[in-house]
Amino acid sequence: MGNFLSWMLPPGASTFVGDIDWIYYLILVVTGVAFFAVEIALVVFLVKYRKRPGGKATYVHGSTRAEIIWTSVTAVVVVVIGLLSAPAWDKIKGREGVPPNAMPIGIAAKQFEWNITYPGADGKLGTTDDFTVRGQLHVPVDKPTVATLTSVDAIHSFFVPSFRIKQDAVPGMHIRVWFQPTKVGEYELGCAELCGLGHYRMRAIVTVHTQEDYDRWVAQQAHAVAQR
Repeated sequence: MGNFLSWMLPPGASTFVGDIDWIYYLILVVTGVAFFAVEIALVVFLVKYRKRPGGKATYVHGSTRAEIIWTSVTAVVVVVIGLLSAPAWDKIKGREGVPPNAMPIGIAAKQFEWNITYPGADGKLGTTDDFTVRGQLHVPVDKPTVATLTSVDAIHSFFVPSFRIKQDAVPGMHIRVWFQPTKVGEYELGCAELCGLGHYRMRAIVTVHTQEDYDRWVAQQAHAVAQR
């Protein structure tokens, strides 16, 4: 089914793709079946109970049994989907989900731009060799990266469709989100929360490098900062 419906989602490029796509297609099938069942029933009722000459309207109070059935079925389906998605949610959003070897970066959202702070040679944020780049997210392939999201004005939402990751950035909060790219290339980072008139242009390029290319890029940025 993933191949059949692959046109609905951008090509995946992170370790979350399999889990997220499976849940997405599951929910799509469940809601699709419900949609067509309702629409077919609607057409049948329109034809069966259409106005006819001599027909007399009748008052129907309702059916407690029918209400219990459709409410119970809906509740069971929602609970089952929740249980099936729990492992993926725990891995992606859980407190203990971030790998201990994840590379830290800082991302400050601001109308209407992304400012990414990278650790220098020491690999730690909050030290003197950190540097910040606007509108460019650079990460090494096959290495976990954990970003601490902040916002200086409104609620924004960090969204990389190819990574299947989305996390709000809220003023006054420091929220962690992690991902592990699996393919070298360029991808789009957008804001998925309406944040003002310039929301449409709050975009950035995500560049996934080989480890060697990433190290080279960091060295170039550090040299440029030292020359200022």
